[in-house]
Amino acid sequence: MLEVQGLSAKYQNISGLEEVSFNIDSGELVGLIGPNGAGKSTMFKALLGLIPTRGQVSYCQCPLHQQLDKVAYIPQRSQIDWDYPTTVGNVVMMSRTRHLGWFRYPTAHDRKIVQEAMEQVEIEDLKNRRIGELSGGQQQRVFLARALAQEAEIFLLDEPLTGVDGKTETIILDIFNQLKKSGKILLIASHDWDENIDQFDRLLLLNHHLIADGKPQQVINQENIKQAYGSLFSLAAHHQKKGNDLIC
Repeated sequence: MLEVQGLSAKYQNISGLEEVSFNIDSGELVGLIGPNGAGKSTMFKALLGLIPTRGQVSYCQCPLHQQLDKVAYIPQRSQIDWDYPTTVGNVVMMSRTRHLGWFRYPTAHDRKIVQEAMEQVEIEDLKNRRIGELSGGQQQRVFLARALAQEAEIFLLDEPLTGVDGKTETIILDIFNQLKKSGKILLIASHDWDENIDQFDRLLLLNHHLIADGKPQQVINQENIKQAYGSLFSLAAHHQKKGNDLIC
């Protein structure tokens, strides 16, 4: 179990999180939702100990920062340097560094795991391509393959479905279900809580503090959304706009 108790954080002197507490069991797929600027990305950085925090974050009753080898983190695509001169295969192989150490060559076992991860997200034919040459969906699949090859227990993904094509979305959602069935912990951030909302076991609705935690149908109601998005936000109007967009 991932346990978060009283987590608070400031990022660049701005309060990002305020006394956030929740637990995630093995085999749970949890969505982290809220408006832009609500602290979702800050949450991931705080969980990983990348920014100063208060509170406790533990996995299996031990501090998470002492076992980061069990965590696979995929930041937003906008935070990644896609001009870095490396290939798809090298990016995925980097996930094996913690298993190998810095000065050992990949073993046949490492190469097998990397190959299987690339096959799982259907990018094995791109392994010699530079990452900057890929489409947005392909780039997202590269980093998902890297996370899979890491053989982590906890998966933290920041906006993994933003700007991806339909094929990539289907592949990602299928892998989420596979990871869930294998007992992994998944926390997935999204600013668009309409699409694929039923895929999640639970939702955490965040706007600097935790507004609601529960099943999707419990969290998505007018009162909670009003607290998160403001008094002028209409849940009914939002659903109508989404419906019209789909019709168009």
